[in-house]
Amino acid sequence: MSRIDWLVLRRVGARIGVTLFVFYGLIALVESLDTWRFNYVAEQHGLGAALLMVAMSAVKWTIKTMPVTVLMGAILGLIDLKARHELTVIKASGISIWRTVRAPTVALLLISLVVGIGAETVSTQVGRDLYPTPPGQAAQLTPPGEIWLEQRADGHHYVIMARGMGPTGEVLHDVTLFHLTNQPERRLLAIEARLENGEWVLPQATVLAPDRPALLVTDYRLPTSSTPAEIGLKLASTEDMTFFELATLLQQGVADAGIRNAATMRLIKLLALPLVLTGSLFIAFAFTAGYRRASNYGPAVLYGIVLGFVVFVITEMADRAGSTGVLNPVFAAIGPAFVAIVIGVTVLLYKEDGRA
Repeated sequence: MSRIDWLVLRRVGARIGVTLFVFYGLIALVESLDTWRFNYVAEQHGLGAALLMVAMSAVKWTIKTMPVTVLMGAILGLIDLKARHELTVIKASGISIWRTVRAPTVALLLISLVVGIGAETVSTQVGRDLYPTPPGQAAQLTPPGEIWLEQRADGHHYVIMARGMGPTGEVLHDVTLFHLTNQPERRLLAIEARLENGEWVLPQATVLAPDRPALLVTDYRLPTSSTPAEIGLKLASTEDMTFFELATLLQQGVADAGIRNAATMRLIKLLALPLVLTGSLFIAFAFTAGYRRASNYGPAVLYGIVLGFVVFVITEMADRAGSTGVLNPVFAAIGPAFVAIVIGVTVLLYKEDGRA
């Protein structure tokens, strides 16, 4: 890289780093205000583990807010370049904006890839070990303490509701099973259900039907295409799975469409993080790096920040839509990144053409 590349990278990178650090500190402060969780982890694992839990939780939230923080940091870096008249000299020397943005873009792509896979994996694993996500909390759709599984296999279609689950997902406790096909056993109640060799086995169950009295049966079996790994996700959340665990799970195959969509969305979203941040960087350059006679950068900065929040909101909305299957997870993860890059590149082309 040339000296100009190093200069731009140093100025922009330093401001992005400071902005990330400030946001990380604020998020860590907010996380530490959850005193009940902090005290619970401190009692179970010690004070050091509680502090580590707060730090790793702040890392996860900082990664989620990176599209906005990178945008704000890049804007501050470009304003610093303009205040020192360095950006003016760069443009006067005949260097295009595309050459100027090259070094920060390459560095951001590499660093965000490491953050999206490495830092996210470490923070997820530590947070899961210290304080896992309770069932249903991520989606806010399942009542607390209940686990619902829709199962399809060999012509059978049924739903299992359980109030407890073993650590590996192979054993369910306090089970109610509802048949959705024309079966004589409309509903079954059982103390537990075990996942064995592609079947749900109810050692003892009470069969309830509207046209006959309750009947006690033993060794009741139903086929299933689910695996212990995907059933175990109901105990926690895809947010508690690392990048490599998600990749392994999807490679093995997931029968449950809801779990498959949520896992695919989270995996692709982590891979798409470099593209989202690149879009934020382009937006910052598009709304700040242009020539101005006056030194008033307020409107440009405001437009850039508003667009950054719009990209963030669209990203989160697409995340929910992709996780629930409303949108294709791949499209939902890559779409916002594509939109951000198109906005930034379009404005940059418009300004480089001399129309703004």
